[in-house]
Amino acid sequence: MEAVQSSRRIMTGNEAVATGVKLSKVKVVSAYPITPQTTIVEKLADMVANGELDAKYIEVESEHSAMASVIASELTGARSYTASSSHGILYMHENLHWAAGMRVPLVMSVVNRAIGPPWSIWGEQTDTFNQKDTGWMQVYCESNQEAMDSVILGYKIAENKKILLPLMNMLDAFTLSHTSEPVEIRDEKTAHDYLGDLDLDFKIDYKNPAGYGSLVAPDGPFMEMKKDMRDSMYNAAGIIREEISNFNNLFEANLPGLTENFMMEDADYALITAGAISSTAKYTVRKLREKGQKVGLIRLYFYRPFPGEEILKAVKGLKGLGVVERNVSYGQRGPTFEDVVSALYRRADVPVRNYVVGLGGRDIRVKDYEKMFENLVEGDNEMEWINVGVK
Repeated sequence: MEAVQSSRRIMTGNEAVATGVKLSKVKVVSAYPITPQTTIVEKLADMVANGELDAKYIEVESEHSAMASVIASELTGARSYTASSSHGILYMHENLHWAAGMRVPLVMSVVNRAIGPPWSIWGEQTDTFNQKDTGWMQVYCESNQEAMDSVILGYKIAENKKILLPLMNMLDAFTLSHTSEPVEIRDEKTAHDYLGDLDLDFKIDYKNPAGYGSLVAPDGPFMEMKKDMRDSMYNAAGIIREEISNFNNLFEANLPGLTENFMMEDADYALITAGAISSTAKYTVRKLREKGQKVGLIRLYFYRPFPGEEILKAVKGLKGLGVVERNVSYGQRGPTFEDVVSALYRRADVPVRNYVVGLGGRDIRVKDYEKMFENLVEGDNEMEWINVGVK
């Protein structure tokens, strides 16, 4: 494909997401507002009202209903979108399983926000890490540019007939959602041509009625359908790699693969991060490199499907690896840590340590990352909570 020019504007992460929805030629938007997601759906409502976006905007009474309505609209063959955050995601949890199980290729943006109590509106990733087993693909964005591009790319991947699973793209509360930075706006016609129209083989046909989500007996195809979902998620990795390459070539973009390796070529110690906290981690890596320390960073762009092969290749030869979690799992170490250890089991002999950071929006500072690298050198394999202790 021939590369096309983009225009450049300064915009917030939430505005970038809304722009990505417009560029994706979405036909139905249904959402319930929740801080800090609200300005995404407000911007989309404005776009629909002033004719910028030719779509039906559905106002609903809850997040549960928002997800139910876009599942239904997708089944009619209309590309659909919703967005949420924090407790809104928890409220729609049941329907997240239904969306994936019914194989509707939705895209939903989630502005990562802490889960109460105590009440908090600030950044944390527990809300979506709690949804990692619902059958949705997950993307964690580092920048406003990625927040926009991941919507367009998300539909291309989700609607691939070898996948047909929904995708959620995440951006950090306030750090990205309400912070402005330059964003390259992709050419609208090119984006529309790139995606085409939604083409579902199993969409509702009023002339040939069919049942959806019907009861299945134990000797029916229940297990086979679940296995097919698992296989589709697992096999999606190869398709995602190909589609990211196509997207970058077409739009002259710079999306990473499933992961991004930063200064990993000769690293002895490395951290794994996801989301906007990766930017501070990269700054710290540069700073320590200037002091002669061989450190690096692996950033997760996709968390589902889990990029185990990419991580395995990146950690070969490391003396220590730290997994940074901006989420909490009670009774066990962090979910990313468990996935990393599982991916490396019997395949790589690398000491792995777990760090919990930034809950409730607490800043993750350069000195916090420096401490993590220091602890890696010490070789302790316990979970470490960073910057804890209210003063």
